[in-house]
Amino acid sequence: MAFVTIREAKEGDCGNILRLIRELAEYEKLSDQVKISEEALRADGFGETPFYHCLVAEILSAPGEPQGPCVVGYGLYYFSYSTWKGRNIYLEDIYVKPEYRGQGIGSKIIKKVAEVALDKGCSQLRLAVLDWNKRAMDLYKALGAQDLTEAEGWHCFRFEGEAMRELAGK
Repeated sequence: MAFVTIREAKEGDCGNILRLIRELAEYEKLSDQVKISEEALRADGFGETPFYHCLVAEILSAPGEPQGPCVVGYGLYYFSYSTWKGRNIYLEDIYVKPEYRGQGIGSKIIKKVAEVALDKGCSQLRLAVLDWNKRAMDLYKALGAQDLTEAEGWHCFRFEGEAMRELAGK
């Protein structure tokens, strides 16, 4: 019988994290958008001033079982700031491999991110979900999250690539 532990990612986890990022992108039908490399994950998450933090869900085998520890999910987050509420934490990605879903692993990751948020004095934990991912939306609502599109009408936008360069005048 294996059990799961949620722990802070280590630099040596970057290969597994990238594999899971690619699986998430495939699940979300957005594989072509993944441009990140293992090297960039290392530099951006484990340098002097990390741009992100990450938790991994690791399955640990029971004594006598041949399989060793295996990373089966992750939650990648960073800190942000609200001019209305102060410190926030943003959960950029949460993913659990399909064969391990329904075992509470995703909930454990989210709860651990909430714990980090409270420890750092954050007033909010924010995340986004694609409009077709009802299973994820149901989980977030069951855990107490509020759908801001329904409640307040917020829409998310982004600038990237040429639009960002034009905006910056470069």
